Amino acid sequence: MTELIESLLRGLGTGSVYALLALGFVIIYKATRVISFAQPAFMLAGVVAVTYLTPAVGFWAAVPLAALGTALLALGVERTAVRPMVGRPAFVVAIITLGVDVAVRVVVNAFIGLDVRHVGDPWGLRTLALGPVEMQQRHLAAVVAAALLVAGLFAFFRFTRTGLAMRAAALDQEAALAHGVSVGAVFAVSWALAGGLAAVAGTFAAAGASVDSALWLIALTALPVIILGGLDSLPGAVIGGLAVGVLQELVATYANDVAWLGGNVSVITPYVLMLLVLLVRPYGLFGTREVERV
Repeated sequence: MTELIESLLRGLGTGSVYALLALGFVIIYKATRVISFAQPAFMLAGVVAVTYLTPAVGFWAAVPLAALGTALLALGVERTAVRPMVGRPAFVVAIITLGVDVAVRVVVNAFIGLDVRHVGDPWGLRTLALGPVEMQQRHLAAVVAAALLVAGLFAFFRFTRTGLAMRAAALDQEAALAHGVSVGAVFAVSWALAGGLAAVAGTFAAAGASVDSALWLIALTALPVIILGGLDSLPGAVIGGLAVGVLQELVATYANDVAWLGGNVSVITPYVLMLLVLLVRPYGLFGTREVERV
């Protein structure tokens, strides 16, 4: 039982990282109807920024500063590379974001260099004892940070003028324009929010480990998460991220008991889960079913 609970707690910590990454994907998709493949690059850029800022200002100041810097980077990408593509087919814009991802990661890799870099988090791999159950402090911090950010995002979308404008543009861009909503500003805010979330998620993904050029691969797990939860569903991104994280950790814990599965089957678990869900619900668990009139 102890092993099961510890696996669940690890899964919630990992799932919180996936949820933050998935939220960035969904926010951009709801605003622009385009899947941004630049999120892994923003995640890596944010983490590397934290490694440089932490010695100067400390970890707690470095994370929000890195998130702000990454948000500005994402905003700049939207203005220069994505905004001119408005009106083009969605797959064209998606390919542009893929090119942006490669370009940004090449630049960021130059700042990683050959030295071993750490985010300088205050937890490392230290554990917290909850009776007979032990939980790594970084996982607890990831859960708390994700909960606060998700609550802040939902309050932002529900109670602020900008959030209401983003919701209106997500529902119907032409109607939003007719009512005076600046769709361009909505696009910009969406990319900035996604960039900031990617930086925070990457910080917790790298906590207790070294930062290298392969860290961006973690962001790829957010793709099955958003398909699972629904491309246009913010609650789906959160629930899907937590579900994938928990399932992945459970498989990693117990797969060794089944000899023919092998030790790395947890790596493909998110994709297997995604395929199973798509067979039953092609629009994801919480995605909006599109109805086309002929």
